[in-house]
Amino acid sequence: MDFEESKPKILDPKTALLKAEKYCVYQERAQQEVRDKLYTFGLHQRDVENIISELISNNFLNEERFANAYTLGKFRQKGWGKIKIKQALKLKRVPDGLIKKALQQIDLDDYLQKLKGILEKKAALLKEKDAYKRSYQLKQYAYGKGYEGDLVVEVLKANDL
Repeated sequence: MDFEESKPKILDPKTALLKAEKYCVYQERAQQEVRDKLYTFGLHQRDVENIISELISNNFLNEERFANAYTLGKFRQKGWGKIKIKQALKLKRVPDGLIKKALQQIDLDDYLQKLKGILEKKAALLKEKDAYKRSYQLKQYAYGKGYEGDLVVEVLKANDL
């Protein structure tokens, strides 16, 4: 028997609203995350949209606040670059304008410093002796973290990594 099927569905919109408020208080959420959660309760679209509106009007849900918190959190904690953060926010259906605004919160000096630190840490772990292959591996690593190609090349040249 599937676990999801055995969970009792919450059909009462008032109970669902309380649960959604708790869900939003725990950490910042995107509207789509909350919407998906509400649908797991077995609610109809009209009820879900009413609850979303209620959460927004009571300031439990704020897409701009979420985008800023998510962006700075992923940058500082995980060392993600702007490309990866942008993709993740798009997956959470955050509007492009808010994504652009949130990415501007990242200080350029901090961004370059973080990229340099990531590349230095990775370079220390690489056993490759061939400079060309080593450079390629470092670039690929930085691209995977979501950093822009021109910045990666610039930081690698400037720091002889």
